[in-house]
Amino acid sequence: MNEAGAPVLLAIEGAVAVITLNRPQVLNAIDAATARAFGEAVASIAANPAVRCVLLRGEGRAFCAGGDVSRFVDGDPLGAVEAIIDPLHTALKQLDSLSVPTVAAVQGAAAGAGFSLALACDLALAADDAVFTLAYARIGASPDGSATYRLPRLLGPRKALELAMLAEPVRAPEALALGLVNRVVPAASLQDEALALAKRLAAGPTGAYGRIKDLIAHSLDNALPAQLDREREAFLTGVASADFKEGASAFLAKRPARFEGR
Repeated sequence: MNEAGAPVLLAIEGAVAVITLNRPQVLNAIDAATARAFGEAVASIAANPAVRCVLLRGEGRAFCAGGDVSRFVDGDPLGAVEAIIDPLHTALKQLDSLSVPTVAAVQGAAAGAGFSLALACDLALAADDAVFTLAYARIGASPDGSATYRLPRLLGPRKALELAMLAEPVRAPEALALGLVNRVVPAASLQDEALALAKRLAAGPTGAYGRIKDLIAHSLDNALPAQLDREREAFLTGVASADFKEGASAFLAKRPARFEGR
């Protein structure tokens, strides 16, 4: 996957898997090869039990400019779109199913599917030069990449409609105020801070993180009694884990816990 010029790179740094979108010459726009390679990277991570956190980043001055529109104009545009959207959506389903935390590091443009990729991660750090644009309507298209699933849950339907219909840019400070990202950091330190956060998460109780992800994911669809039952089940599962035993022992001994994700 990591041959020279590959559109997506996968590196394992300790317990952190780093996925890099690697088409900086076109602002990491997604073509069919990129979508397939992204899916291969996510599948590789899903099969690797040593990975305890995922960091998604873009090479160069942009995170991801979205789908490669140049591939949609000539020849068979429907086929060109299907060749991107099908593997991309398969990859996003698998990314969402990961029990480990996922972090996006966003600099420069995050447009169209690039915006969707940032939303698809559990946490997001933005450089102070980041600009998020749900640009689909500008070319007469509707959003993909799970944007219409995630934005209403983050912002409510009215704001989601505004972003999707008007396709106006959202700069980093506004993205932070809206809750689209968790932190805004200087562009020069984005990659270091994102990797540090990913390593911190990877050293944490990743089994508990997986249960937290599951609880939050179901919270908007469950009635309160069902959610309480789910919380009870998750808590009891956690109490039986090695990480809970270590965490409780460390708390009582007033020492740092050494979690192993078990």
